[in-house]
Amino acid sequence: MKLKPIKPSKISDAISEQLKEFIRDGTLKPGERLPSERELVDQLGVSRPSVREALLKLEAKGLVQTRQGGGTYVSDVLAPSIVNPLADLMKDNPEAISDVLECRHGLEELAASYAALRATGADRETIHKKFLALDAANKARDLKRSALADAEFHMAIAEASHNFALIHITRSLFDLLSTQMLSNWEHLLMNPENCEQIHDQHQYIYEAIISRDPDMARNAAVTHLSYIGRCLKDPGDNNRHLDPGMILKASGEG
Repeated sequence: MKLKPIKPSKISDAISEQLKEFIRDGTLKPGERLPSERELVDQLGVSRPSVREALLKLEAKGLVQTRQGGGTYVSDVLAPSIVNPLADLMKDNPEAISDVLECRHGLEELAASYAALRATGADRETIHKKFLALDAANKARDLKRSALADAEFHMAIAEASHNFALIHITRSLFDLLSTQMLSNWEHLLMNPENCEQIHDQHQYIYEAIISRDPDMARNAAVTHLSYIGRCLKDPGDNNRHLDPGMILKASGEG
């Protein structure tokens, strides 16, 4: 057996690993600009050649990209492969919205549950701000603003899950999710009662996460998405006006 001498890690490798970890856990988000080379040099206490080498390694792996005009940005590596086919599907077949809703069920149940367990103080503050923004948009009956605020509220919850795969898959669906939200609100805003119900459902999700109750958070997400599904399937269904808290109790959940 012939052993090879152990070489210390290169500084550039250590830098790239640190940045990869920030990309992996969602601290650095797709499309976000990285600190400048000078800022990285100052923060890390390393040489500029080491920083440049680290950035080149990340770029070679497709994790970052240098844009014309300057600056290095996190690549959106998942969005093209996931969003485009689904966007085309929805464009050609409006009924496919139910498929997206089913997908949201799985993602958002997990996100709400993990967020209740793992959300930091900063995460909870972000979710709180997104909830207030959503409430304000709903009260203003601003369709586009409500759709965007709705998507951002749920995205903030996903980020608070601190689950790498969940964050990046949900983020890759963000544009598609926003499209669906707009479609949802076109139907739901026709009835003020719907807006009140959905506000209450979002509040239940928010309060469950703040109180660190993963089961309540998961059940609140189930109730919310089930309600949306019923509204879109049958706008005349009076059952959709049931209090979400009562739905949870009746089902034996929460």
